[in-house]
Amino acid sequence: MLTVTKYDASGNDFIIFHDRNKRDRSQLAKILCDRHKGIGADGLVVLVPHKEYDFEWEFYNSDGSTALMCGNATRAVSHYAVEKGISINNSCQFLTGAGVITSEVNGDYVVTDMLPPKILQKDINEYGKNWWLIDTGVPHLVTKVEDIDKFDLNMARKLREKYDANVNIYTAEFDEMYVRTYERGVEDETLACGTGMMACYVRAKEEGDARELCVVYPKSHEELYLEYKDDVYRFGGKVTKTFIAEVTMDISLFL
Repeated sequence: MLTVTKYDASGNDFIIFHDRNKRDRSQLAKILCDRHKGIGADGLVVLVPHKEYDFEWEFYNSDGSTALMCGNATRAVSHYAVEKGISINNSCQFLTGAGVITSEVNGDYVVTDMLPPKILQKDINEYGKNWWLIDTGVPHLVTKVEDIDKFDLNMARKLREKYDANVNIYTAEFDEMYVRTYERGVEDETLACGTGMMACYVRAKEEGDARELCVVYPKSHEELYLEYKDDVYRFGGKVTKTFIAEVTMDISLFL
């Protein structure tokens, strides 16, 4: 029997558990993340031991594909690790596919030091808009819009396929941003995407539309903050442990 914990991080939901061994759990992710036949989630995260850091993670999208990084998942996993005693003193240092993440946990509020972003390309012209391609652990196409309520998901789907990247639109006014994201691996718009919000913040800051400390609202309308200070990008917000479940179906082959 497998015991898992379900977390919500600003509208992104994840199934989390820890194990002693690394292995391919892509099929397990598809089973557990199915919203009709499984538990339902945007992703599965498994914590495994690491010699140097608190732990290493395996991250799977709901379709079973892997991702190097997920900003909202870093916050949920940090809370889980502190609660389980895997990390101590309310701080975490762990290895993702994109690099080492550090975080601080204060109750249900978690602040993560994000990986340094990379602006891969500017001036991509698609659908009458100017897009930037920015890597914040995973690649994101981002463009500024006038109306955040208008998000053409068919356009986003085509751009996701063409550039193999998540697709984001945003509005920004110095200390406040609104972001919407179409995520690969989920293949739909999600309620929040941490690396997507960070990618939008990077462009907005570069173009003078965002201050060093900025409040950001994803589609879930939950309040988070982004900050650039002392050459470090930080991402903070609340997480919610929604429930603990025991999985009784035969998943022994995937563990």
